[in-house]
Formats: sequence, C-alpha cells, structure tokens
Amino acid sequence: MKYLDEYRDPAKVKSLLREIESAVTKNWVIMEICGGQTHAFLHHGLDALLPPQIELVHGPGCPVCVTPLEQIDRAIAIASRPEVIFTSFGDMLRVPGSTKDLFAVRAQGGDVRVVYSPLEAVQIAEANPEKQVVFFAIGFETTAPANAMAVLQAKNKNIDNFSVLVSHVRVPPAMEAILSSKSNRVQAFLAAGHVCAVMGFHEYPPLADKYHVPIVVTGFEPIDLLNGLLAAIRQLESGRALAENQYQRAVRLAGNESAQRAIRSVFEPVDRKWRGIGVIPQSGWGLSPNFQEFDAEKRFAVEDILTQESAQCIAGEILQGLKKPFQCAAFGKACTPGTPLGAPMVSAEGACAAYYRYHREGTYG
Repeated sequence: MKYLDEYRDPAKVKSLLREIESAVTKNWVIMEICGGQTHAFLHHGLDALLPPQIELVHGPGCPVCVTPLEQIDRAIAIASRPEVIFTSFGDMLRVPGSTKDLFAVRAQGGDVRVVYSPLEAVQIAEANPEKQVVFFAIGFETTAPANAMAVLQAKNKNIDNFSVLVSHVRVPPAMEAILSSKSNRVQAFLAAGHVCAVMGFHEYPPLADKYHVPIVVTGFEPIDLLNGLLAAIRQLESGRALAENQYQRAVRLAGNESAQRAIRSVFEPVDRKWRGIGVIPQSGWGLSPNFQEFDAEKRFAVEDILTQESAQCIAGEILQGLKKPFQCAAFGKACTPGTPLGAPMVSAEGACAAYYRYHREGTYG
C-alpha cells in the first residue's frame, strides 16, 4: 500500500540503520517531539536497533499528557452539572483528576459523551437546546483548526448553548522552553510532521539558529523516522544547525494557510500551563475577545479551580526529556494503564503507555 508498505520496507530500514551507524561518531541526545513518534519508535523496535551513541528522549508532544491536572478538575466540575452534556475525545475520559476521572462522572449519572469531531458536539447542542453542551478542546496545532471551525459554526448558527473548555498548546514555545532550561539535554529535535502540515516550519529556523540545534521535520513511519534521524546526525556531526524538512510529501514551509486563518479568526496566543512543567509564555491559544461567549471556563465559573500535581508522577521530567518512564518509581507498579497516576500512562500517545506496552521496566538503563 502506497505510503505504508514502502515506508516500512525492511531492506530500506536496514540500509538506513547502516548509514546512521556509519555517520555517528559521538554521543548525541535527540528528542522526538510527538508521542506518536515515540510510539512508532518503540512499536517497530527501532530504538533498540540504533547505535549506542544515540539516545532518544521523549518530548511534550502528547496533547492529553500536557493538559494540567487543574484543567481535568475543571472539566470534571463542569461535566458533573445536571444541565450539561460534556463531550470529549475518548482519551480524556480516563485521565485522572484529583479524585476521579470523567468516566466516573458518567458512571455517577453525568451525561459525558465521546465524540470524534468537535462539529459533532455542535450538532448535539443544536439537537438539545435545553442542555448546555461543552466540548473539551485540547490539542496542538493539528486539532485547533477543527475546534475553531466548531466555534465559528456555533456562532454563525446562533447556537448559544455550546461552549468550549480550551486547553490548546503550541509546539515552538515548548521547544524554546526546553532549550532555554538550565537542565536541558536535547541536542537535536525531530519535529512532528502533522503539526508542521498545518503550521509549516517557518518558526523553526530562528530556533535552530538561536540555540544552534538541528530541527528535522519527520513523519511517523520507520523510513520517515530513520531519515529524520540520519539528517539530524549528519548536521550534529558536521556542526550545522538548520531546520530541515524530511517530510516533503506532506509538509511545506508555509503550511496550510486556510487552517491557519481559521485558527487566527477564533483564537489568540495566551500563556498556558503545561502538566509538570508550569506556565510557558504564549504557548497556548485561548478564545479571542470576539468569541468569549463560548468560553466554558467563564460560563461555568471554574477558573479558580487550581490543583497540585501528584508528587508520585514524574510526567514533567519525562515530557522534558530529563527522565525515561522506567525511571519512575511508580511505573508498572502503582501506575499502570488500569490504575494511572498521570496522563502519560493513559494517552494513546503517552510515553509511559508506550514503554508499558512495548517494553517492560528494566528493559533500558
């Protein structure tokens, strides 16, 4: 199948691994930004086939994982109200809040529904005018256009019983926060191809130049990932630091300008809190002044809900590439997919879930 089999060809994989082994002469720490990339590396066993000089660390590109605990508690508070139909993507229902998750709210009688598109939530609001319908709008640049379109559609149709609990985050400010940290270990990035398909990668050359760090845009298949690694290693070994696109079949420099216009029409940059990391300036999107009536935080007065993260969960250190999941004392013990302490064990893109599924504790290190 085109764009699947050809990007998983074993002969090409072996050839790229040989090229990587020939190119690397020093120890390098390379971060793949996206949780989808992490899962692909581990699922295909690519990380175990790389030369020992290359250390892969896992970044903050899992939207469920970086959503802070207090935002989960706000969602639970809203979803628990009898007049509310609360809608969300499936992963969010299992993320633990301070005392329970959204599945527990549903079990206790709350009307919590899984949807596959924010436009579906708008349809639910249109069909249930006596209810308040809330959509949990999380995610990076990939989900923001559809969420913006849902708000635009609700406004155009004068649907006043629809609102969004916004927890949108942006990749470039998170990368800069990692690079500017005194504890940073990252020497090169593999940037997420789907994010760049929407936003382009024009924001990356200034970052690469400022911090002298290669940034290579990749896809999610084995050939994509290994091509990206090879490009990053060649840059590192030669002392170069450029933003490079290894995912040209899907990404161009300017990105999807129509999607960007939709985002800009509804959202504006805001400071955003990230789970286990803290507030990163201008790292999120919030509703612009023209769309404040769709803000669920204000509509249900939950802005003052503030929560401390679990002391047992080291999600922040994992999301910054400082530690691996198996280095958490709770991994595979107190924290499992059935009894998660934090979002990285819940999400389909979470690093802890990837390690639990594909590699048991002690496999690395």
